[in-house]
Amino acid sequence: MAKFIVPKEIFHGLGSLENLKTLKGKKAVMVIGGNSVKANGSLERTQNYLKEANIESVVFSGVEADPSIETVLKGAEFFTQEQPDIILGLGGCSAIDAAKAMWVYYEYPDSKLEDLAAPFAVKPLRNLAYFVAIPSTSGTGTEMTGLSVITDRKKGTKYPIVSHELTPDVAIIDGELCASMPAHVTANTGLDVLSHGVEAYVSNIADHYNDSLAKGAIDLVFKTLPTVIEEPNNLEARQTMHDASCMAGMAFTNVWLGIVHSMSHQIGGTFGIPHGCGNAILMPNVIRFNSKVTDKYCELAALSGKTSAEEFAQEVSKLRAAAGVVGSIKEYGVSQEDWDAKLDTLTQNAMDDPCTLFNPRKPKFEEIKAIYQACYEGKAITI
Repeated sequence: MAKFIVPKEIFHGLGSLENLKTLKGKKAVMVIGGNSVKANGSLERTQNYLKEANIESVVFSGVEADPSIETVLKGAEFFTQEQPDIILGLGGCSAIDAAKAMWVYYEYPDSKLEDLAAPFAVKPLRNLAYFVAIPSTSGTGTEMTGLSVITDRKKGTKYPIVSHELTPDVAIIDGELCASMPAHVTANTGLDVLSHGVEAYVSNIADHYNDSLAKGAIDLVFKTLPTVIEEPNNLEARQTMHDASCMAGMAFTNVWLGIVHSMSHQIGGTFGIPHGCGNAILMPNVIRFNSKVTDKYCELAALSGKTSAEEFAQEVSKLRAAAGVVGSIKEYGVSQEDWDAKLDTLTQNAMDDPCTLFNPRKPKFEEIKAIYQACYEGKAITI
């Protein structure tokens, strides 16, 4: 028996931000990153719609890329001071992920990040507030998911907090909010969507419900990502990528992810490689590795008129290159000395990552290490 869990309400389509006027509550804390949502008018529009709903709002700003536990604790302290009954994550993945973790610490101040990183360790939420997610990037699907990734910079490790308790109550999928995304962000986040669809499709607990969403999202990415990079003001294409992100998020929050993410979490936390970029570098070799135990990559290859897992891996590499994203960890700028010094730690942390549990092929330490090494050099694996 399986469950299918998504937000209670999902508003989608160009202009759907206006549905904020239907919210119920007294006070919202809006969690944002830097200046982008201010500059593009999203913050002001959000505040105005909340005002129309007679909801007071205050802002916690300054969430950094790959949000740190220090930022999360500052945000939770701000929540305690303001006492909101609505928590609203507005912006990219980092703002929404941070807001989710702040929510946990707001309701359970004595929480510890290491304990929360155990699968499904979050205690019941919604004792003090409910959660609204409004993404302004088309990538992580965090507006759909029970996942928040928080970085401990002292340890150089990203901790995925995995729990259906973190699934937002309301999600608003408005492509208009994405129009100001620069090309490199559009590329990295779009490839992140692809990785979510692919890993959900081959998950060891995949099912018909999530397969349909995952495969549909993958198809939309291949058809739309090149267009949205070339035509950034094409709002219909922006909405399509936003929808693809949402669909992939629905899929993977129910069947989770695999070692592309286990491994990407580590190189992101250690070397600062953007998440979508890291996923795109790793994905072709993980496809090759996993193809030894599943034929489902052949089904995905058919979306591009191909037949084999190897051909699908090559199609992913072609899309990555067309999007202007580097093809190896070395090409990103990680030195050989730093790589060699960290490789064993990266490998062990990837083995311990919760996403590894859902990979279709159970990896050994030396196999993860070999995939890492091949991706550092930009070579294809044969294991």
